[in-house]
Amino acid sequence: MNKKWLVLILFIASVLLTSVAIVSAAEKANKQEHAIPNHVLNISKDNTYPNSTDDQELLEAEELTKELLEETNLRITNPQLVDMLNETSLNPSPFAIGYRGEIFLGRWPLAYESKETNINWEYQEINVNELNNLGGEVPEKVSYSQKEEKQIKGGLTSKISHSDQMMKLILLEAQKNTKLPLSFSTVIGRGTKQNNTYAVPVNKTGLLHAYAPAVNEKGEVTFGDVYIKLKGSKKSIVVKNVTRQGIGAWIPVQDHVSFSFELK
Repeated sequence: MNKKWLVLILFIASVLLTSVAIVSAAEKANKQEHAIPNHVLNISKDNTYPNSTDDQELLEAEELTKELLEETNLRITNPQLVDMLNETSLNPSPFAIGYRGEIFLGRWPLAYESKETNINWEYQEINVNELNNLGGEVPEKVSYSQKEEKQIKGGLTSKISHSDQMMKLILLEAQKNTKLPLSFSTVIGRGTKQNNTYAVPVNKTGLLHAYAPAVNEKGEVTFGDVYIKLKGSKKSIVVKNVTRQGIGAWIPVQDHVSFSFELK
């Protein structure tokens, strides 16, 4: 083999291996960034309030909808729009020569693109358990017991049209980014407990703080006027007047509690 060709092949192989290593390192760093810390516990089995996970269901596009979405050059992930397309029945006659038409489906948020995903493990304080061992003779122990039912709500960080659809789009993207159980509203029931104990020495007061964590999403949403275009026996999706807008949201992590222990 020509020496120049050998050098070129080795160079290309080196570049490819470096690219793979960079991607792997980035994926590993992303997983570590969103990893659950040791002081955050899953209380799904102990929570006295049964949280619903209905908001996390994914809607599958049917065959006709898939064909329509694949032919457009814009990313469309809005579940409500996908549902409308699933319910649309279009069967133009193969003999409809010269037939043309457009059906306006409205202005829609088409897709959300995440730019930044961060987790605040102490988003909202929900409980404090206190043990006073002043004047005590032996160390005592304090553990978590939820005193009152707490509802933790998230939401969009700014006003925007189609807010309900936007929340669903952002929720699905945040779940994919973090692999965490997320919901814009979650509840910690009264009487929820954990067996973990924290030692309170003699002449000290122990304060066990409990927090609800939440994900902060920042990104961009694409809007557009959606039409179904009919031309003879062919059908396609046409999107006009495309705009983009920045948006963010706070989304609580469901059935997880972050603990912080303080001695005074």
